[in-house]
Amino acid sequence: MDIDLRLVRYFTVVAEHGNFHRAAAALRTAQPSLSRQIQQLEKVLGVRLFERTRQGSHLTAAGQAFLPEALALLTAAERAVDRARSANGSPTLLIGHTGNLIVTPVVRELRRRGISARTRHLTQPDVAAALLDRRVDVVLARTPLPAGRLRVTVLYDEPKVLVVPVTHRLAGKESVSLADFADEPLVRYPDPALDAYWRIDPRPDGRPAPDGPVAATMEDKLELVAAGDALTMAPLGGDDTALRRDLTWVRVHDVEPCRVLVAARPGETGPLVEEFTRVAAALLGGVRER
Repeated sequence: MDIDLRLVRYFTVVAEHGNFHRAAAALRTAQPSLSRQIQQLEKVLGVRLFERTRQGSHLTAAGQAFLPEALALLTAAERAVDRARSANGSPTLLIGHTGNLIVTPVVRELRRRGISARTRHLTQPDVAAALLDRRVDVVLARTPLPAGRLRVTVLYDEPKVLVVPVTHRLAGKESVSLADFADEPLVRYPDPALDAYWRIDPRPDGRPAPDGPVAATMEDKLELVAAGDALTMAPLGGDDTALRRDLTWVRVHDVEPCRVLVAARPGETGPLVEEFTRVAAALLGGVRER
């Protein structure tokens, strides 16, 4: 069976986002085209991979079974390419990036300088593992990251914002404090570190943050907020409320900002990683070592 690796990658991106619209945006392609590519892959495999609903696109049982194998297939293909290039004396810098952080300007500049670079989108909880397993050499990410496990260079700070329905009592305010919504539940994350960080749990006075519903995807999170089930905090640059007219955001002025940073393996420096960090600092923000 001949399987186009490009289609496999498209499948993994849709599976990650749980939504064809956001996956198409991440892939820089049109949504109808992405849908056709997935249909082509399903035809080759002879199974349906996604079930579309009003809440998004969910993996079928066949899709759930195929996903880990698809990820392993892409990793094996990337490793084969990297080993061939390294054997030829042309090492490739493997760049990870998370969320909606755009790494394209840095990649373009590196390639202009003659450096071979390839990117891979990662989920936030997978950053440390991807670096330590050598799936990537460097990552553009946001806090939080595991303390002490990675070498981190901070590029810039992003204010945190509170995402609320447009009808919420805090909508339209210039800024709010944590006390203004202290008793309202915030959307929970499946990853404990992300959950504690974004819900500020425990609160500065030691009290636990009110429990909210769990959301695995951005779409689920925004739907919960729009429905009035919970609020959520986000980095200013990572806010996705522009996708919905029923949501807005307001700055939270008395909490620590989120940091955009470059992460690499501890105790390991190399010219390619250092060059990436310098270019990222020049194009994306000023450098401050943590």
